[in-house]
Formats: sequence, structure tokens, C-alpha cells
Amino acid sequence: MKQLLLLAAPLLMAQAPAASPPPSLVATSADEIANAAPANHWLDISPDHIMVMDTAVGQMVIQLAPQFAPMHVAAIQKLVRAGRFDDGRIVRVQDNYVVQWAAKPEAGKQPVSQPPDVREQRLRPAPLPAEYERSIDDVAFAPSPFKDSYAEAGWVSGWQAARDSSTGTVWLAHCYGTVGVGRDMPPDTGDGAELYTVIGHGPRHLDRNIANVGRVLAGIEPHAALPRGTEALGFYKNEKQRVKIARVRLASQIPGFPRWQMMDTASPSFRAVVQARANRTGFFIRQAGAADLCTLKVPVRELK
Repeated sequence: MKQLLLLAAPLLMAQAPAASPPPSLVATSADEIANAAPANHWLDISPDHIMVMDTAVGQMVIQLAPQFAPMHVAAIQKLVRAGRFDDGRIVRVQDNYVVQWAAKPEAGKQPVSQPPDVREQRLRPAPLPAEYERSIDDVAFAPSPFKDSYAEAGWVSGWQAARDSSTGTVWLAHCYGTVGVGRDMPPDTGDGAELYTVIGHGPRHLDRNIANVGRVLAGIEPHAALPRGTEALGFYKNEKQRVKIARVRLASQIPGFPRWQMMDTASPSFRAVVQARANRTGFFIRQAGAADLCTLKVPVRELK
């Protein structure tokens, strides 16, 4: 009998349910961390840096990043205030890549609807410099704890960014929802009248080749779901296919428009968000223990 009990003991131990981990060791989701973050872990977004675009399929709210591309952002704000985007068009939707829109053209001309290497090159009244990267001087860069394939990844004041210490430069990364400036072939031909947002896997190869000027805060979904263009690079073939832009304004021009905030990427709450996204629980059997920069999104919130 004693031998039978000894043999049965391992079986009983194997069948016993595993003890629940202490509550202090149960991981919290990134969303729960963001929802519980104190007020001083959030940064206000200036209404002058929020662009609100109403189209035939919905409203897109875009945050501009003047600290990375000041001249481009100033040009975009000027175009918005002048109503140049009103009655513009979404001219391109390329699968797993971008949605691109353009301000209304000059009188007697069609909206931009061809890739930059084949279309008629436009005259620029005020060419802008290629603001593809900026000096890292006076920039508080918070490095990611995980390795990046393209550069040293991290964050700058609420923005996903990367840096090159050998050149002393830092830039906004191309991630889902990033907003960049379309241009012709020469690097200094982006004037802010053509913009796009990324709707697919982060095309990081575009980093430092295009001026990134912001990101979408809300409303990307109906625009990412638009029919794909059938011409080269997803451009629409004719006017009938293009989606109308009804109106574009800055939030500062809209009485009562909600306030927006982004999480301070230097805060303890954001460091916890990074770890939660790299080490997910619940559905996940194996934790990754790592995450790429574009996966480590910065939480934003609308204050109603």
C-alpha cells in the first residue's frame, strides 16, 4: 500500500491545477495602463497643430509635427487657412501602402493623378527644403529597449522616431498613420499641397527620403477602406473615382473642438506601455519579449 501511495503522489501532483500568480505579477494591458495614467503623464496637443479633414467618407483628425518639419508644417497651415484643401481630392489609394490627397489645383488644371516620375512637373512658387531629418541637438531622445533594423529607434516628445548618432540627426519614422508630404522627383519639390498617410506595414525604407509632418489621431479607418486605385502606384484613373474633400480646417478654427493629448514618452506610464506591448498576456502563449518601433504606438486621447 505504501508503494502505491508513493506512485500515486506524482500523478496527483500533475493533475493539481497550477496556482494562480500573485496579483502583483499579473501583467496589465497597454490600454489599461494608458487609461490609468495620471494627468502629468500626458502632453497637450496645440489646436494649431491639429488638422481636421472632412471628406465624403468621414472625418480625419491629423496632428502636425512642427519640431521635425517646421517649414512644411507652416506651409500646410497656410494652405489650410487659405482654403486650398477645400474641394480637393483623394487621388491615390495603394493597397498596404498609402492614402494620398491633394489640394484643389490651380484654375484650369486637374488634380495630381500620376506618379512623380511620369506626370508634368509643377512650378513651385516657394520650394521648401528637404526636411527629412533634423539635428539631434536639444532633443530629448528616449531610446527603445529593443533593437531596430533601420536605426536606433525611440521616441521624441510623444513621437515615434529614430536617430543616427554618427551624423547627429533624428527623424520621424514611417509607421501606420504617419503623414508625409508628396513630392516630385527632386527632393525640394514638396510644398505641402499633397499629403499621404500610411495604411499598411510601416515602410521604414522611406525614412529620410520624404518629409514626415505628422500622424493621424482619428478617422483613418474609412479612408484606409477606400477602393484601391487601378493606375500605377494606386492612383485613381479619373475624376469619378476620386473622393471629394469637403473642407479642411485647423482645430483652432473650430469653436468647441475637443482637446487632444498624447502620452509623454519620457513618463513611467509610457515605459510600462512599451513593456506591456512587448510581453502580452491572456491570449498569448509565448511572450515576444520585444517589439518593433511601429508596434510601440504612443497612446493619444480625445478629451470631450
